[in-house]
Amino acid sequence: MPETTDSTTGGVSRRGLLLINLGTPDAPQTRPVRRYLRQFLSDPRVLDIPALKRAFVLNAFILPFRPRSSAEAYRTIWTERGSPLLFHGLDLADKLRSRLPGVQVELGMRYQNPSIESALETLRAASVDRIVALPLFPQYSSSAWGSAVEELFSAASRHWNMPAIQVIPPFYDHPAFLDAVAAVAHPVLESVRADRVLMSFHGLPERHVIKSDESARCGDHCLASPDCCDRIVPVNRNCYRAQCIHTAREIARRLGLPQDRWETTFQSRLGREPWLQPYTDVRVRELAAGGVRRIAVLCPAFVADCLETLEEIAIRAREDFIDHGGEELALVPSLNSEDVWADAIVRILEGETALRTAPG
Repeated sequence: MPETTDSTTGGVSRRGLLLINLGTPDAPQTRPVRRYLRQFLSDPRVLDIPALKRAFVLNAFILPFRPRSSAEAYRTIWTERGSPLLFHGLDLADKLRSRLPGVQVELGMRYQNPSIESALETLRAASVDRIVALPLFPQYSSSAWGSAVEELFSAASRHWNMPAIQVIPPFYDHPAFLDAVAAVAHPVLESVRADRVLMSFHGLPERHVIKSDESARCGDHCLASPDCCDRIVPVNRNCYRAQCIHTAREIARRLGLPQDRWETTFQSRLGREPWLQPYTDVRVRELAAGGVRRIAVLCPAFVADCLETLEEIAIRAREDFIDHGGEELALVPSLNSEDVWADAIVRILEGETALRTAPG
C-alpha cells in the first residue's frame, strides 16, 4: 500500500511489516551454535525454571556438550545460501514487498541475526511510524510467540519515540494458512501414496501447557482429561496442544484424509521430564514395526524448513523408520516462500485490518 496521510497530524504515515521467526546460528560451527543455544536457552520463557538453576543446567549440562553435536546436525542442512530458515524468510520478505507496495518489509529473529532490534532500527531509519508485526508461529506458545512479542516491545521501548505497533495473533485456524498448507501438501501426498500421515508439531513440556490453563484453578482443564483439547473454549484458548489439534484436524479435512490414515504427534523434546505426547520419533518406530510401509510427515508448526524438519524428520526419522522395517518416509515441505504462502499472509493481514490500502 502507498504512504497514507495521517488525519490527526496532517503528516505522512509510512507503514512497515515485521516478520518474526525463531532464529538460527550464524554458521554451522560449534562456537556460533553455542552462542545461539546460550541465548535461546537463557530465555526464561523457554527454560522456565529459577534463574540460578537455569544457569547451572545450561552451563553444566548443555553448553559443554550439545553445541558440537548440534553443529554437526546443522551442517547436514546448510546450503550455499546458508541457513534454510534464514533464506526462506528473506525470500518471503521479498515476495511480500511485491504484494504490498509502499510497505517496508523486514525480517527479524528472536535469537541471533538479523535480530528483532536490528529490524526495528531498519524500519525506524525508513521513517516507519506504524508497524505490523507478524510472529511466524501459527500456534500460540509462551516460549515462541510470547517470547518474540515480549522482545519486540522490549526493543521498541528502548527508544524515546516508540512507533505504533500492531501484533497479528496466532493464525492456527485462519483459512488462508490452512489452505496454503493443504495446497503444498497435496501433490506430495498424491505422489507418495502414504499408508499413514503424521502431523508432527514441535513439542512442549507438559508444564507449559498446564500453565496456559485459564480455568479458576490452573490445571483444572488442560491435560486433565483425554478430550480436553477436542474443542477450543475460553479456558484453553491459549493452549498450544489444543491449537495444534485444531490445525491438524482442519488440514486433514482439506486433504480428504480418513481418520484412520492420519494422527497428531510431537517432536523435538529435550530432557527427561514429560513433554506432549505421542512422541514423533517413538511413533515412527512403532508404525514401521507394526507393518506400515510408507508414511508422510507434515510439520504445521513450522512455516519454514529448518533443523527440526530437514534434519530431525527428513534424515533421522527417515533412517529410524527404514531401520525398523519401513520403506519410505517423505517430508512434506514447509510453506517456506511459496507464492501460496505469500498470498495467504496478505489475506491474514487484510483480515486483521492491519495493512489494508487506505483510500485516497
